[in-house]
Amino acid sequence: MKKLLYLLVTCSLLLLITPVQSTKAASGQQIVDFAKKYVGVPYKFGGTSPAGFDCSGFLKYVYGKFNINLPRTSSEQYKVGTKVSKSELEPGDIVLFSNTYKPGISHAGIYIGDNKFISAENKGIAISSLSNSYWGPKFTAGKRLDSVSSNKQFSDLATSHPAYDAIIELSSNDVINGFTDNTFKPEKPVTRGQAAAILNRVLGYTPSKNTSFKDVSPNQSFYKDILAMQSAGIIQGYPDGTFKSNQYMDRAQMAVIIERAFELDHGFSIAKASTIYDDVVPNHWAGAAIASMHAIDKTTLFQTSSFRASDEATRAEFSAAIYNAYTGK
Repeated sequence: MKKLLYLLVTCSLLLLITPVQSTKAASGQQIVDFAKKYVGVPYKFGGTSPAGFDCSGFLKYVYGKFNINLPRTSSEQYKVGTKVSKSELEPGDIVLFSNTYKPGISHAGIYIGDNKFISAENKGIAISSLSNSYWGPKFTAGKRLDSVSSNKQFSDLATSHPAYDAIIELSSNDVINGFTDNTFKPEKPVTRGQAAAILNRVLGYTPSKNTSFKDVSPNQSFYKDILAMQSAGIIQGYPDGTFKSNQYMDRAQMAVIIERAFELDHGFSIAKASTIYDDVVPNHWAGAAIASMHAIDKTTLFQTSSFRASDEATRAEFSAAIYNAYTGK
């Protein structure tokens, strides 16, 4: 799965649906996720690289990776952006502190949510609470940069949605984008053609033969992706020789193609799903794949009593399935 691992580094997958919106500004969550990769890196006075950071050097490095050029010192970083109160902080905001190792503004970090921030402390890059006995009294201000977008990216996606983390992570990495009206439409179904395109952006397969599908022609959307998925044995057609590109994919089909695409192998028998879901019979054709959806699930979206195998797979469900599969590899 070298190509898959390459994707996980470069995050090059783009959901091909119309219309879509590409966000020019970095999302706060994207910045937070990147910053967290450096937890444990040692503190180094004057440090501005992963070999060692001081507090302002860490911020300059992290935001710089998103084409945001911050001043070098925390006192100068205090002068940028729009001031926000502690109660208004959102992930990706800068938090500043006074009177630490010297009078005045002397420490900076990145707010990560849940009243916590990440910064370069004496013990290295660490996550701390804004309410602890040391940092609490020294908190001075929060600053929001115009070039960082709010994490509340989709007006129709509640933070309580089971697929919220999956959707936000994928969208923050340009894996799945929303619509031009700032919605995600989590309950909108996914077509078989879209599914082929999504998965081929992950796998990067090249078709090894011309399609035999009588309803797929070279001038239609997702043509090469459909051929690639057919050649790889990931998405097959129907007995009548059609692919039905515009037909919505059901949840059983989703489970099977995710299992094939990500080479999931949990040793489940077809009958296993019937002990998990009350609406899956022991000999269900997609039983093993359905059981895998339950086993790898980090979102709780598939931790239900029924699987609803014949229901249309939604954008939220497909996002969760992809997220579960590749983060579990």
